[in-house]
Amino acid sequence: MRLRTLRLLLLPVLFAAVLALLPAFAQSPNDAELKALNARVITLYRAGKYGDAIPLAKQYAAAAKARYGETAHEYAAALNNLAALLKDTNRISEAEPLMRRALAIDEKSLGPQHPELARNLNNLAVLLRDTNRLAEAEPLMRRALAIDEKSFGPGHPNAATVLNNLARLLWATNRLSEAEPLIRRALAIDENSFGPEHPNVARDLNNLAVLLQATNRPAEAEPVLSRTLAIDEKSFGPDHPNVVLHRNNLGVLLEDQGRWLEAVALFRKAKPVMTGAHVGSEPERGGLVKAVLVQNVDGLRPYARAL
Repeated sequence: MRLRTLRLLLLPVLFAAVLALLPAFAQSPNDAELKALNARVITLYRAGKYGDAIPLAKQYAAAAKARYGETAHEYAAALNNLAALLKDTNRISEAEPLMRRALAIDEKSLGPQHPELARNLNNLAVLLRDTNRLAEAEPLMRRALAIDEKSFGPGHPNAATVLNNLARLLWATNRLSEAEPLIRRALAIDENSFGPEHPNVARDLNNLAVLLQATNRPAEAEPVLSRTLAIDEKSFGPDHPNVVLHRNNLGVLLEDQGRWLEAVALFRKAKPVMTGAHVGSEPERGGLVKAVLVQNVDGLRPYARAL
């Protein structure tokens, strides 16, 4: 049976950019080396080179513990970075205790309402959501949102990220009427914060389009998804996994309206991309996209021959 999936595309778990969070103190060479090491970890993470980043993240965490102590925020942030990498390589059993330890350290050292705690709570909540522990995840996400709104205001991009994550959780529990206003609010925040053509806006638009399609509003979903595809294609180029996902989502939407030839054109354009090297930098997403596209193209093969 052919897989007909429009997948919610959300930002990765918030990654702790320790480089920007270190307190202002007179640098010693050791501090400079630590910052450089952490910067390298973050660069590799953002490039999707998780296998290269993990050994350096472990090295940084050990060095941060030695330099700042095991109860310091800097060490907690290093644990969060390492946990995010482990989670993104499906090493959940290793990632979860690190996230919980980082949360405990920061809650004790910074206090229960500190904005850094929101990141910790969000990261752990996303892990719990992704391992189908939704009842445990929801209060953590709501607490993270409350902290971000109190710390930065309700229109801050941090709030938009948590809103998207919470919306996906509500989606998973079939509460679409509750999820939709959260996605629309995240979209408004990101458009106001970053402008109408930012990748964060594309993420929000995609999520909204998927929800509109799921609630049988394809006429509303199509222009939203077309805008999503245009933004990410301009931002990342035609071969990026996000762009391929958007093509697939739009193709499924067109197929559901009986617009077979248009759908096949999108599926066929997307499928060859998945053989390229870029997908290997994001293995989890790339593997899913490849599975979806192969089945979508195969399912519409009779129509593909007509092109």
